Amino acid sequence: MKIISTLIIVFSLVFSANAQKPVNWTPAQLMPPAALAKMINAKKVDALVLSIGPSALIPGSEDIGMAGDKKGKDKLKAKLASLDKSRKIVVYCGCCPYSQCPNVRPAVALLKELKFTNYYLLDLPNNFKVDWIDKKYPTQKM
Repeated sequence: MKIISTLIIVFSLVFSANAQKPVNWTPAQLMPPAALAKMINAKKVDALVLSIGPSALIPGSEDIGMAGDKKGKDKLKAKLASLDKSRKIVVYCGCCPYSQCPNVRPAVALLKELKFTNYYLLDLPNNFKVDWIDKKYPTQKM
């Protein structure tokens, strides 16, 4: 029994050392995909929508690039530099589940660091296909 407990502790330490940082957004900062799709369809998008992943597939969104790498993070930082801190911003990736995504945490952390107050993460917990495309929300061709 003691050996099993020790193995569980060791496994937990190894896993937590390799796991990504915990979620750095609140549930209130998750924007439901249906809400953004409704705004797009009504042509009443009241936010700057930024793709911080591999491609900008949402109509009207701006392609920043992968926020998890230096080039993408630098581009995001440059984009945010001239914006009012209260500007409504929605970021999204959708390359993979949140638990594995290399882009959402750095983007949200940068928004926090730069003291933005009105930002959201598009709620795509699985990936862009499952949480957006399969629901027939609007997309643009690349």
